[in-house]
Amino acid sequence: MTDAARPLRIPPLPPADRDEKANELLAPVTVNGRVLNIFATFVRHQRLFNRWSKFGGTLLQRGELSHRGRELLILRTALHCHAHYEWGQHVRIAGAAGLSEEEIARIVGGPDAAGWAPLDAALLRAADELHADAYITDPTWKVLAEHLDERQLIEVCMVVGQYHLVAFTLNSLGVELESDAAPFPG
Repeated sequence: MTDAARPLRIPPLPPADRDEKANELLAPVTVNGRVLNIFATFVRHQRLFNRWSKFGGTLLQRGELSHRGRELLILRTALHCHAHYEWGQHVRIAGAAGLSEEEIARIVGGPDAAGWAPLDAALLRAADELHADAYITDPTWKVLAEHLDERQLIEVCMVVGQYHLVAFTLNSLGVELESDAAPFPG
């Protein structure tokens, strides 16, 4: 099935259908009265949403990795998983984290594209290796370990794993892109 042919399987929970618990769970992710489709869809399973949002929020907002490093991992993972929704949301977040438009475009070329600093290339390569083999090779680990502490090294694996989970879920449920989402490359 092509990316464009993915059907909407589980729609976002409409505001009128949200109970008190759903509204409570969505309150922290509501910005200017707007709840993104990812959250309005995932909240249909309130128990999982509660635990997932705490874990994801820790990685996204309170993690040990730099915001730049985290976004390189997320965007490369979104690319591997054909996660249009995740790419569309995280292009904006990556820009706020300091990645230029040129760097975001260069993520498509991968870790061997010209211009990456050694740590940036190693993060992209780690995302590639985890996606392909569920393992970061020794040469990549060596470069990462020269720049990152133990907690950050653990987070590299966790971020890629978390965004695989999110991509698999978004793609399979057919979560609709936000109207202001960045387009998926290619």
